[in-house]
Amino acid sequence: MAEKSRSEKLKRLVAVQRHLERIAENELADTTRQRTEVSDAMDKVIEAISSADPVHAVFSMQYAQRYGRLTLKDQQLAGIQELIEMKVLQERTKAERLEEHRLDARELEMREADDNAVYDIIDQRFADTTPASSKVQKP
Repeated sequence: MAEKSRSEKLKRLVAVQRHLERIAENELADTTRQRTEVSDAMDKVIEAISSADPVHAVFSMQYAQRYGRLTLKDQQLAGIQELIEMKVLQERTKAERLEEHRLDARELEMREADDNAVYDIIDQRFADTTPASSKVQKP
């Protein structure tokens, strides 16, 4: 099995890092969706509290408690969302750095391959001009 070059290894790491970034983005989207649902529920509770319907007046204490729980949940989700946003940024930064390192490694590999090709041409040129029989002196 052929050994992989540094740029190929870094390419694999970049792919893994991008996958981690997508996972974090999906977590962020899920948290944002949950916050939207909580916000909608809070709006409905506020509507019920401010309603003139006497049925809702009976449950005003329960609505207030529900609103308090929803507010707490929204605050928790806001904190989680902030952490996940930082995580997404970290994963993206890592992926970009790895991509830069991969490009640098690829450039160095290409430069080394070009240098080796030039050395091979030089070796062939010198090998053609000096035949082995001319190096041996006849007595």
